[in-house]
Amino acid sequence: MTIFDLINLAGGIGLFLYGMSIMGAGLEKIAGGKMEKVLQKLTCSVWRAVLLGAIITGLIQSSAGTTVICIGLVNAGIFQLSQAIGVIMGANIGTTVTGQLIRLADIGGDNLLLTLINPKTFSPLVALAGAILFVFFKSPKKRTIGQVLMGFGILFTGMFTMETAVYPLRESELFLTLFSKLQNPLLGVLAGALVTVAIQSSSASVGILQALSATGAVTWGSAIPIILGQNIGTCSTPLIASMGASTAAKRSAVVHLYFNIIGTIVFLLGIYGLRAAGLFPFWYDVMNKGDIANFHTLFNVVVTLLFMPFTRVLAWLAERTIPDKPGGEPDLTMPVLDERLFTSPAVALQQARNAVAKMGSRAARNVQLALPLLKTYDEEQADQIDQRESLIDKMEVGVSNYLVRISEHELSEDENQQVNELISFITDFERIGDYAINVRERGEEMRDKELAFSEAAYEEMAVLSDALQEILQLTNQAFGEPGSQCLEQVEPLEETIDLLCTTMRRRHVDRLRDGACQLESGIIFLDVLTDLERISDHCSNIAARLVGMRRNETLDAHALRRELHTGALPGYRESMEKYREKYCERMGAELTA
Repeated sequence: MTIFDLINLAGGIGLFLYGMSIMGAGLEKIAGGKMEKVLQKLTCSVWRAVLLGAIITGLIQSSAGTTVICIGLVNAGIFQLSQAIGVIMGANIGTTVTGQLIRLADIGGDNLLLTLINPKTFSPLVALAGAILFVFFKSPKKRTIGQVLMGFGILFTGMFTMETAVYPLRESELFLTLFSKLQNPLLGVLAGALVTVAIQSSSASVGILQALSATGAVTWGSAIPIILGQNIGTCSTPLIASMGASTAAKRSAVVHLYFNIIGTIVFLLGIYGLRAAGLFPFWYDVMNKGDIANFHTLFNVVVTLLFMPFTRVLAWLAERTIPDKPGGEPDLTMPVLDERLFTSPAVALQQARNAVAKMGSRAARNVQLALPLLKTYDEEQADQIDQRESLIDKMEVGVSNYLVRISEHELSEDENQQVNELISFITDFERIGDYAINVRERGEEMRDKELAFSEAAYEEMAVLSDALQEILQLTNQAFGEPGSQCLEQVEPLEETIDLLCTTMRRRHVDRLRDGACQLESGIIFLDVLTDLERISDHCSNIAARLVGMRRNETLDAHALRRELHTGALPGYRESMEKYREKYCERMGAELTA
C-alpha cells in the first residue's frame, strides 16, 4: 500500500463522513418539523417508543443524534427516563440502515436490473440530480431534497474510494496479521469502540469496516468483536452531551451505555459458547458487506427484544449509578432550554415555544394578582408579582438568546420565520408583564397616599377585570393550541374591552366633575385604564400574528381589525354581540364605539 493509497483512503473517509452528514441533515429537515410531535406520543408504550426511535434514527442516520435529542428532552423535563429508554433502544436499530444501504454495492451480475440497482451505477446519477435541485432551484423543499440526494451520492463515492484505496492491503502480511489478532474478543471490542469514538458515528465505522471487507481479510472471527465494540463506542457522544445536564438526563446517557455493554457481553458469551460447541463452522470465512450489515442489524434487534421487558432494570441501574443529590434537586425557576437540542432545530424551536407559553401564563397570572391590589394592598402578593416579573424579564433575555443561537444553525425558511415570530411574541408577553407591574405600583401608591376609588369605579373595574382575565386566558390558550377556536374569540373581546374602557373614562370624568371621586385617585384610575387597555392591545397583536401564521401571511393587529370589521372572520359579529351582552349588561349601560 503506497502513500497515494493512504491519501485516497483519507479522502474516501472524508467523503463518506461528509456524505452521511449532509444526507442526515437534509433528512432531518424534512422530518424535523414533525419530530417533536412524534416523540411526544411515546408516553404509553415501550413498543411505540422503540419503533419511533428506530424510524427517527433511520431518518437522521445517527443513533447518537437521537439519543442526544432524548437527553435534551429529559433535561428539559419533557421526557421521563422511562420514555427515553424505549427511544434509545429503537435508535440502535435505526442506526443499522446505513449498513444495509451500503451492502447494495455487493449486488452484481449480468442481469440489467441487478446492474441498475447497484449503487456504482445509480449513485453518480443520484448525486447529479441532487446537485441540480440544490444549485438551480430556489425552493427550500427542493433544495433540501437535493441535499439528501447529493449526500447519498457523496457517501457512496467515498465508499468506493475507500474500497479502491484498501484493496492492496489484501497482499499485506502486516495487515492480515493485525486482523487475525483482532479475533481476540477484548482487542476487537476495544478497536471497534476506539474507532467509533474517534469518528463519533457507529454507522460510519461500520461503513469503514464494510469497505475493508474488500481486502478479504475481514473474517467472522475478527469482525464480530469489532462490530460489538462499535456499538459501545457510539455511547461516547451522549455521555459527553450529558455533562452539566440534570440527573435524569445523565441517567439517560448511562442507560444507553449499559444497554450496549450488557448486550455486547451477552452476545460475546453466546457466540463464543456456540463456537466452543462447534456450532460456528464459518468462523474463519470472509465476511462481505451484506454479512456485516446483517450481523449489525441482528445484534441490535436481538438485544432490543431481550431488554424490552427489562426497561425498569436498566432504569434501576442508572439510578444506582447516578443517585439523586442529597436533599433532592431544587425546583427550576427558569425553563430549561437545552443547547443539546440544537442538533434538531425543529425540536429546539418547540422547546423555545413552550418557554414563551410559560412567559404568557406567568404574565397573565401577574395581571390577575395585581388588580385586587387597587382595593386592598397585600405585601406578600406584591412580592410574588415582583418575583414573577423578574423571572419574566430573565426569560425574555434567555429565550431570545436561545432563539438567536438556533438561527445560527442551518434552518429552513419556515423555521427562520418561526424564530422571528417567537421573538415578536416574547416582546408582547413581556410588555403584558410590565403593565401588570404598573398596576401593582398604582396599588402601592394608593396604599401609601391612603387613596381609594368610588364604589361605582370599583364595580366597573371588576367587570373590566373579568373581561381582561378572559382575553388573557383565550390568548394563552390560542398560543398553546394554534388550531383551537379560542383565536377567533380574542379580537371581538378586545373590541369589547376598548368600549368598556371608553365608557369607564367618560363616567369617571362625570364623577370627577360631580365631586364623587378625588382628583388624585381619579388620575390613578385613568392611568390604570390605559395600562389595562394596552394589555388587551397586546393580546390583539398576538392573535393577529397567530392568524397570520395560520394563513402563512404577515398580519398586524390593525390589518386584522380591518378584515374582521368587514366580516372576514366567521362568527365575528356574533362573538361581538355575545361579549357586549356579557360585560356591557353587567356595567349597566349601552356601549357605543
